[in-house]
Amino acid sequence: MTETVLHPSPPTSRRTVRASAGAIATTIACVLPVFLVGGLAVQMGDELHFSPAGLGLAVAVYFGISALASVPSGALVERYGSAVVARAAIVLSAGSLLAVAALARSYPVLVALLGLSAAANALGQLASNAALARHVPAHRQGLSFGVKQAAIPVSTLLAGAAVPTIALTAGWRWAFVAAAGAALAALPAVPEQERDSARPATGGRAGRATVALVVIGLAATLASGAANALGTFLVDSSAGRGLSPALAGLTLTLGSAVCVVARVGTGWLADRRETGHVALIAGMLVVGAVGLALLAVAGPVPLVVGVLLGFGLGWAWPGLMNFAVVRLHPQAPAAATSITQTGVYAGGCLGPLCLGTLAGALGYPTMWTAAAASMLLAALLMLTGSRLLTHPTP
Repeated sequence: MTETVLHPSPPTSRRTVRASAGAIATTIACVLPVFLVGGLAVQMGDELHFSPAGLGLAVAVYFGISALASVPSGALVERYGSAVVARAAIVLSAGSLLAVAALARSYPVLVALLGLSAAANALGQLASNAALARHVPAHRQGLSFGVKQAAIPVSTLLAGAAVPTIALTAGWRWAFVAAAGAALAALPAVPEQERDSARPATGGRAGRATVALVVIGLAATLASGAANALGTFLVDSSAGRGLSPALAGLTLTLGSAVCVVARVGTGWLADRRETGHVALIAGMLVVGAVGLALLAVAGPVPLVVGVLLGFGLGWAWPGLMNFAVVRLHPQAPAAATSITQTGVYAGGCLGPLCLGTLAGALGYPTMWTAAAASMLLAALLMLTGSRLLTHPTP
């Protein structure tokens, strides 16, 4: 039976732009807390008495809770719809920012409040994935997912801008208040909910944690853990080998720019390919592994090339992964991507902790070699997951 539509839908192009803008705004608003803590770590650490190691632990807790919240968040999106969950996530993120400004008087309280904001991150990411899957035409989804993931560094830019403009003048607490206002400003960008968008996940392989999705999620854990080590340890590793911290920082910035362009570019390319998207991710990870291996070699040239390959391409795949999973699981995009997104968050939590311990025990060259091996193993698992996705077990 065909359902009667009482109100005409907006034109496809306008709906596509609205959904894409809403997904980008929701994503930025929901990851602001963790990037703001990182950007204001010096000012906050002086008052709340935590070291860089304490900052690393707080960020690990954030991503750990994001991983635990990912699958339940996907179920909520499938049950209540992307618009409802996106708005709830934005409000939760803004509330956690205000809570940090008002209540964070000690390091344990800060970690607890940052953990609360991690739930907003999981909800917002999966609501954005579902919105793009249901509002953007299939032939444009690759680019839309690429742009959404490329927008995440905007949160880093906002956090960095908050230091001279607010934190060093009015104080870091007011920076969190301003960020809460910025997060709430994203609410009008969330597109209206369609009549049929809130529905329980259907049965079958689209709504289940299939073996393929678990394998890809494990690959994402290994790959994101290795890629996150670049942002965490590159400057310290370079300084320890006699290279300029300024050179390392500039190279990392350049790698980030290449990563943004690559995320958009691979999304554009994905819209022009019918199959092989996960296999393309595997190829990107192989190139990224070569880059990480180069970081174990002394000298400025291996440093620059290693960062460009390792960070620029080895960390450019999350949007493509979400697109590939959504394309093969259109009935329940949030539930499906919640499984693979769990892997991304788990890597963000475990990668720096494990690799940092390895660096402390055996040195940075050994750590970079281990990170390269992790990314190579991730590529192999991506290929395995690709075969399982295209040839599912009955």
